[in-house]
Amino acid sequence: MAKADKLKFANGDDYQLILKAIAFLRETRHEQPDLDRLAQYMGFSPAHCQKFFKRWCGLSPKEFLQFLTLDHAKELLSSSSSVLDAAYEVGLSGGGRLHDLFVTHEAMTPGDYKSRGAGLTISYGSVPCPFGFAQIMATTRGICGLGFADDLDGEQASFHDLMKRWPAAKFVKDQAYIGKLSAPIFDPVKWRSAQPVRLVFIGTEFEVGVWEQLLNIGMGQAVTYSDVANAVGRPNAQRAVGSAVGRNPISFVVPCHRVLRRDGGLGGYHWGITRKQAIIGWEAGQLETSKN
Repeated sequence: MAKADKLKFANGDDYQLILKAIAFLRETRHEQPDLDRLAQYMGFSPAHCQKFFKRWCGLSPKEFLQFLTLDHAKELLSSSSSVLDAAYEVGLSGGGRLHDLFVTHEAMTPGDYKSRGAGLTISYGSVPCPFGFAQIMATTRGICGLGFADDLDGEQASFHDLMKRWPAAKFVKDQAYIGKLSAPIFDPVKWRSAQPVRLVFIGTEFEVGVWEQLLNIGMGQAVTYSDVANAVGRPNAQRAVGSAVGRNPISFVVPCHRVLRRDGGLGGYHWGITRKQAIIGWEAGQLETSKN
């Protein structure tokens, strides 16, 4: 049956219909059309329209429209639009609705999205590590970002990935400062010598709460996204928690790699599943060594 469904999607009328539905939502997103309007346009009943759309897109028409709206709002906020102007531009009735949309899907307010990094000077540099090259960023108070690259050729893309999290910040390359701060990170001996790594969390109150909770996951341990959601007192916010975990700016040090799916699967990892496996294996080796 699954094979037949795929063939129908590729060659049958359903494919053209779903393209028609998506095009309609894209073209009318500023008007925030409801399910009844889409169903009327498609010639379906609302119930059939909902089922049909979710079958082929994996989202309901409302959810699809929310993501279209969110993407457009991000573009506006990244330019010069105010929160209120962005809300009206994307077809929402006011800043409150845009606020709710951001909090639901991004775990941050539109104001936080617009002003992240404003007034900060962030130093950056690169150091070799057991998992390739680590791109590290820091303020005068400590490390605020850590990402990875497979080789020197990948550094620029990795730095860009980290820098875009704080679009309003000033960035200065300072290899000496980064080298000094990063020394304890991949050195287990210094871990056991209780030499702390200074961290600076730049995020919303919700995100920082999630990242702080990740610091409580010991080496060799693993938790699920629902465990984290329960720990931060938001058991029904697993989607927002998952988004915050995925946006963890200080990889490895803040161990988001120790968060797994409910079924024990690795789940996602911003810097690649292979690297997540390598980190977990490396930590297991360190634990075994410490026993000897």
